[in-house]
Amino acid sequence: MVISSETNVKKCPHCGSKDLRYDKTTNELICQKCGYVIEPDSIDYGREWRAFEEEKGGEEKGRMGLPLSYTKYDKGTSTVIGKASESIKLSNSNRRTFYKLRKWQPRISTAFERNLKFALTELRHVSNQFHVSNIIQEEAAKMYREAINRRLVRGRSMDSVVAGALYAAARKNRKPITLDEISEAFGIEKKEIGKAYRLLCRELGIKILPTSPKDYVYKFAAVLNVSNKTINDAIKLLDEAEDKGLISGKGPMGIAAAVLYIATLINKEKKTQRDAAKAAGITEVTIRNRYKELYTALKLKERFKIEE
Repeated sequence: MVISSETNVKKCPHCGSKDLRYDKTTNELICQKCGYVIEPDSIDYGREWRAFEEEKGGEEKGRMGLPLSYTKYDKGTSTVIGKASESIKLSNSNRRTFYKLRKWQPRISTAFERNLKFALTELRHVSNQFHVSNIIQEEAAKMYREAINRRLVRGRSMDSVVAGALYAAARKNRKPITLDEISEAFGIEKKEIGKAYRLLCRELGIKILPTSPKDYVYKFAAVLNVSNKTINDAIKLLDEAEDKGLISGKGPMGIAAAVLYIATLINKEKKTQRDAAKAAGITEVTIRNRYKELYTALKLKERFKIEE
């Protein structure tokens, strides 16, 4: 038994075992029997930073600004020359210099910075439409920066590369956004975005796994406004279809919409194939074909009394 010299704990308060081990890296006692973590008395729960400004009396304690962000053209490291209210303290000559510096500061920028400003502004605008996480935005912005550094943007529109980066980041993080939705948001042809997406994946070495139908089930379910039981049944049907190898080589959106449509029939929710096709952005023919395949393979007639 190894006991920390900084604590008087002799046994586990959870199970009473005396087999305790001290972890030097985390400064914690761990019970070897039940795994309970015992925090030693020496842990300092206060802030780990200090204030060095005497005029504030050490009351305000803060860090040195916000963390770096790829979604900002300067990564959040730039500063602004004073505030307009502070010019009152200056003399007339210094005040003129102050306003001149404030006016010219945003105007002095390189072509690289101007490109990033427009591109990242558009990226944030479209990302907010799709409610994507900050992680996806950061990854898409990083991809675009690498594309500029490698001169992959030359000969292509800025928006198409931004759209391709956002689509790649969304797929990498399993966010169900389709090319049609990206195309509509940016106002660019789907074919052009697809070219930019494939270029980024090839040149930047981005490896993206094939999209799973499960990624789309919850999205389509929200559009159709179905119950939680219907969603759970759709997931179960999808697992069965996957075990039997029925989804291999099939479009994930068609499979997801088909199992969701079948689940609405099981739970007697009034949804048509047209409703499912509209929610998925695909044709009714695709829904019908996937439905017929699943109807026979999963024996829907015998199990759920569903007519073809």
